[in-house]
Amino acid sequence: MNKTGTQKIETPRLILRRFKAEDAEEMFNNWASDPEVTRFLTWQPHSGLEVTESILTEWISRYEDGGYFNWVMEYKQSGSVIGNISVVRLYEDIEAADIGYCMSRSFWGQGLMSEALRGVMDYLFDVVGLNRVAACHDVNNPRSGRVMEKAGMIQEGILKAAGKNNLGIHDVVWHAMIRKERDIIRNK
Repeated sequence: MNKTGTQKIETPRLILRRFKAEDAEEMFNNWASDPEVTRFLTWQPHSGLEVTESILTEWISRYEDGGYFNWVMEYKQSGSVIGNISVVRLYEDIEAADIGYCMSRSFWGQGLMSEALRGVMDYLFDVVGLNRVAACHDVNNPRSGRVMEKAGMIQEGILKAAGKNNLGIHDVVWHAMIRKERDIIRNK
């Protein structure tokens, strides 16, 4: 595994990059304060800009750690920051990672999150050298599962009452892809 950390990734419509302190206001306004965005997440909507600023200060301080992967999603057309995608768990011993993401509601349904997820998966496979990338969602949030499927992940199973989010305890649906599967898809 190569500990390259969070490096810039470009997709057709997005720039995935490190957060900067100046992103706080857009992050707060575009998604972090929205209860609809955080409905199926494990953290509460930010109550004020100072919460977002504090979190960004902590995240930015971690960028020197080569095992830390956390991108802000910048929409190329407007330059606005519209979401976040990160490795929420890294398993160095088996060369695997679990991914989490969220995005401004005004950009839902445009394929942007699956585009970001594909870009991050490619980076983790090709640059970092991981073998497996996985993500999960609340069974009551099938749209998130659709993002994973559009990015090429395959549903592996459902764990009953295995997660807790802002709505309470829920069944968790896991999706994953291994590098060999991605390579087969790429070569078709």
